[in-house]
Amino acid sequence: MRRLALPVLLSGTFVQLMSVTVMQIVVPDVRADLAAGAGAGQLVAAGYTLTFACTLITAARLGDRWGHRRLFVVGTAVFTAAAAAGALAPDAGVLVVARLVQGIGSGMVAPQVLSIIQRSVPPGRRARAMSWFGATMAVASLAGPVLGGMLLELDPFGAGWRAALAVTVPVGVAALVGWPVLPRTGGGAADRVPLDGVGVLLSVTGLSAVVLPLALGGEQGWPVWTWASLAVAVGLLSALVVHQRRAPHPLVQPAALGTATARLGIGVVLVFNAGVPSFVLLLSLHLQGPVGLGPLGTAGTIATYAVGALAGSALAEPLARRWDVSMLAVASFVLAAVCGATVVVVDRPGPALWAVLALGGIAFGAFTASAFALVLAEVPAGAVGTVSGLLPTAQQLGGTIGVALCGAAYTAGAVPSFGRAGAYQVAVFVLAAAVAVALARATRPHTAPDTRHRAGDHRSEQETRHG
Repeated sequence: MRRLALPVLLSGTFVQLMSVTVMQIVVPDVRADLAAGAGAGQLVAAGYTLTFACTLITAARLGDRWGHRRLFVVGTAVFTAAAAAGALAPDAGVLVVARLVQGIGSGMVAPQVLSIIQRSVPPGRRARAMSWFGATMAVASLAGPVLGGMLLELDPFGAGWRAALAVTVPVGVAALVGWPVLPRTGGGAADRVPLDGVGVLLSVTGLSAVVLPLALGGEQGWPVWTWASLAVAVGLLSALVVHQRRAPHPLVQPAALGTATARLGIGVVLVFNAGVPSFVLLLSLHLQGPVGLGPLGTAGTIATYAVGALAGSALAEPLARRWDVSMLAVASFVLAAVCGATVVVVDRPGPALWAVLALGGIAFGAFTASAFALVLAEVPAGAVGTVSGLLPTAQQLGGTIGVALCGAAYTAGAVPSFGRAGAYQVAVFVLAAAVAVALARATRPHTAPDTRHRAGDHRSEQETRHG
C-alpha cells in the first residue's frame, strides 16, 4: 500500500463514525431552527444510523465484485454531497432525506476500508495499520459529542447546528482528491459472482425492521408498531439464515462464520458496542441536564475520555502482543468498573470524574484498536469482504441496541437516574468480558496478532495493483 493510502482511508472512517453521534447532540437546536416535530428530530439522528447499518453487508459484497477502491470513491462522494445538502437544508424534510442518503454513503465506504487494508498491506505491517484503524474508530466515535458541544457553544459564523454537518465536507473532499493513491483490490474474475438479490432484500429489510424501532421506540413510548417491527425482523432474519444455506452465491459467505473466532469476535464487538455509545451519549445528556454543565463544559469533560482513548489505542498493539485476545476481556472488565465508578462521581464534575473517564478511555481505545484485527486474523481469504461488512454491522447494531436499552433504564423511574443507566452499562461490559474470555479460549494461545494474519495473505501480492 502506498504511504498516503492509509490516511485517505482513515479520513473516511473518521467522518463516518463521527457523524453517527454528532447530530444526537444538536437535535434540539435543529428542531428549534427548522420548526421540526419530534418525529422529524428523531429521524435526523436515527435515519443516518438506519441506512448506515443496513447498507454494510451488501456494500461489502459489492466491493468484492466491483472493486473496493471504486466503492470507496462512490460512497465518499455520496456521503460528502449529502452532508453539504444537509448543512444547507431549508426544512426538516430535506435534512432527513440528506441524512438517510449520507448513511448510505457511509455504509458503502466502511467495508472497503477494512478490505483494502486486509488485502493490500503486507502481513508484517498489517497489525500497525489495523491499530491506526482502531484508533481512528475510537477517537471518531467520541469526537461527535465533543465537537457538537464545541460548535454549539462557539457558533462559528452563526451556523449553529449546520456547522456539525458542514465540518465533514472538507474531509470528504480531501478523501476524493486522494483516491488515486488507493490500491486496486477486489473486482477480479474470482470475485465477479452474481449478487444474491434475495439475500440483499432480506438483509436490508430485516436490519431496518430492527434498527428503526430501536432508534425511535424510546422517544415514542414503545408503541405497538415497534414490537410488531421487531417481530417481523425475527422472521426476516431467520429467513435470511435459511436462504444463505441454500443460495448458490450467498451474500454472506459461509466461511465468514466458519470459525469460532469469527463468530465470537463478531459477538463481542456487538455486545461491547451495546455499552460504549450509550455511555457517552447518556453521560453527555446527564452533564448538560441534571448536572447543569453547558455544552462546552460537557465537551471538555468528555474530552478526557477521548484523550484516554488515544492513549489506549497507542498501547493496543504491544498489549495485544503480550495478552493476545485476553486483552479484550481485560478492557471490558475495566470499563465495567469505570461505569460503576462514574455513577459515584458524575454529579460532582472535577478531577475524580476526569480520572475515571481517562481510565475508561484507555480501556475503550485498547479494545477498539485491536478487536477488528484479532477477528480478521482468523478469517479465511475468501470471506474477508463479508466479515468486513459484518463487523461494522455488529458495531452499529450494538450501538443502536445500547442507546435504546440504556435510555430506557435512564428514564424508567419518575426521575431520570444515571445510576440505573450505570447498572445497565456494568452488566453489558461484564457480558462482553465473558464473550471475550470464550473468544480467547477458542483462539490459539500465545500467538501475536501480526503473526496470525492469514486472511488474504497469499492473495495480497496478487490482488494489489497500484492505481
